[in-house]
Amino acid sequence: MSKTSMCLSTSCLLACLLLGACNATPPTPTGNELPDLGGRTVTVAVDPSYLPFSYICPGSTEPVGWDYDAIAEICARLNCKPINFNAQEVAWFNLIAFVAEGQFDMAGDGISITEERKLIVDFSDSYMEVAQVLMVQAGESRFTNPAELQADGSLLVGSQVGTTNFDQAVLLVGESRAVAFDSFDDAVAALINNEIAAIVIDDQAGESYVDVNAGKIKLLADELAVDQLGFIFPKGSPLVEPVNAALAAMRADGTLQSLEEKWFGPDFTHPCE
Repeated sequence: MSKTSMCLSTSCLLACLLLGACNATPPTPTGNELPDLGGRTVTVAVDPSYLPFSYICPGSTEPVGWDYDAIAEICARLNCKPINFNAQEVAWFNLIAFVAEGQFDMAGDGISITEERKLIVDFSDSYMEVAQVLMVQAGESRFTNPAELQADGSLLVGSQVGTTNFDQAVLLVGESRAVAFDSFDDAVAALINNEIAAIVIDDQAGESYVDVNAGKIKLLADELAVDQLGFIFPKGSPLVEPVNAALAAMRADGTLQSLEEKWFGPDFTHPCE
């Protein structure tokens, strides 16, 4: 190779390095770009009876909780509007079926991702992991763990109807001793009133109920199961990928962590106080 051609080659190499054009591979995306939904409306179903995911204070019509903050943030990032967001709450036992039928665009409310549910709805990526545990009265002395509770055939276990928590209660003590409630609020009231001996509940939500019922109830340490939570959509929904992109961005910039600290952290206070 001549000196001249060597110089030309060196010059070309320098230009390649400076301009980033030495190969045909396109630049790697920054990952900061989120889909723009063009201001479209998104109907959201939530059962506002699961503190601190979703709740309506007595005498109020304005629901509050993790779900409302998270979905509002998602739509702010994707340029969408959660239409009738505050008016379209539905009972939990109808929630998944209504979304599967296309009556709502999506739903929140601490929904566990299961293979059975995947048959009728699509899930977002998981935004939180929770453990199923037992909630009992603060002074409970008849049992200290799930095995002892299971062994005493006189003791009833409650949970919210249609949840994986209720399924776990049935697995633990059988159908005859598992009591279904319309809401966890009802189940907690029954526990405090000595109508049942324990509740199967997610630890995150359970800790919030313990905080607002100080000295009355507690959680046992044993984990019965571990669930991943996600939002649900009708099968084939075009919203799944944009919502996943927003969740990924919220996880990366600390927003999901901040929401978790706000609603599940040690400084949580009842939204109605």
